[in-house]
Amino acid sequence: MTVAARQYGPAVLMTADAVGGVWSYAATLCAALPGIRFVLAVTGPPPGNSRRKSIEQLGNVTLELGPYLLEWMEGAAAELAPSRDWLARLARHRSVDLIHVNGYAHAALDVGVPVLAVAHSDVLSWWAAVHRGPAPARWETYRQEVVTGLHAADRIVAPTGAVRGDLQQHYGIDPRRIEIIPNGIDLNAHAPRPKRPVILAAGRVWDQAKNLVLLDGIAPDLAWPIEIAGDARHPESGTTDLPRVRLLGRLGAAAMARHLGEAAIFAAPARYEPFGLGILEAAAAGCALVLGDIASLRENWDGAALFADPDDREAWRASLSLLIANESARDRLAKAARERAERFTAVGMAERYAALYRDLVRQPAGRAAT
Repeated sequence: MTVAARQYGPAVLMTADAVGGVWSYAATLCAALPGIRFVLAVTGPPPGNSRRKSIEQLGNVTLELGPYLLEWMEGAAAELAPSRDWLARLARHRSVDLIHVNGYAHAALDVGVPVLAVAHSDVLSWWAAVHRGPAPARWETYRQEVVTGLHAADRIVAPTGAVRGDLQQHYGIDPRRIEIIPNGIDLNAHAPRPKRPVILAAGRVWDQAKNLVLLDGIAPDLAWPIEIAGDARHPESGTTDLPRVRLLGRLGAAAMARHLGEAAIFAAPARYEPFGLGILEAAAAGCALVLGDIASLRENWDGAALFADPDDREAWRASLSLLIANESARDRLAKAARERAERFTAVGMAERYAALYRDLVRQPAGRAAT
């Protein structure tokens, strides 16, 4: 599904990584805007072969890989200057019209073109949600880099109002500077299938914010098995084991769509989830949703899901058991979730970004910090 371009749009240097949902977001946006030439600059752990091939099949995208740590990784501060230099060289060499940074620190570039910073997640908000308190002092350099990048950006986008509030609370950014553009997917790529009696979850198994250990803890008490798709190996440390559930590992797009299409229930007990692309895909696939009761998920799914406190195992056991035992409730929630998913399409997202890109290239770069 693409947005037809009336004329060839601007050339965009976009940063990305292959660790979380930013990759899917970036790939979807590039595919939905074939009239725009993208240079996709990837740092952190390199994408696998299947991901590289899927990007290389897009005729409007050039893939560039940089040997630099992501800004939240240990030791990343020492690599910010060389990684900014790398991006500046790419911007000049590829003659781009604007830079779209899916992060923060790299928005502080002075290359004579406008810079858009898109917020997907951040460490201080993650820490507050997971640990129920402020991040320790060792994250002060990171905080300063985020503030510098956001003030340097010409425009800022967040996928939810909850993320906009996080940027105001933790980094002092004026919310009036932040435009909300929800993420989107190709709904047709996630069609419902005949359902199996299984509870599916997905996400980085090692990420405490995903809170998937909760599902492992209650799995023996449920009548249906739990399957979890996602990477169990942390990019900087060891592997997380959840022995009471079936770990599927990281799945390709087609396999993930098949598992979602067949799962009757999708569970996401997240403590922190700025948007939740996996939840959106599950909704499009006709899963009944049970979600962590947090602001961002209420914002998107209130009235189309069951909610439970991420720290209340008994509430999760009861909610999942209720749906397992009640087919009509599952069907009702699945229908509501699929209808709600129609608000979050790739076409709708792409149209908003295309308009923003056009607006940015018409204005002078280098908005003064406020």
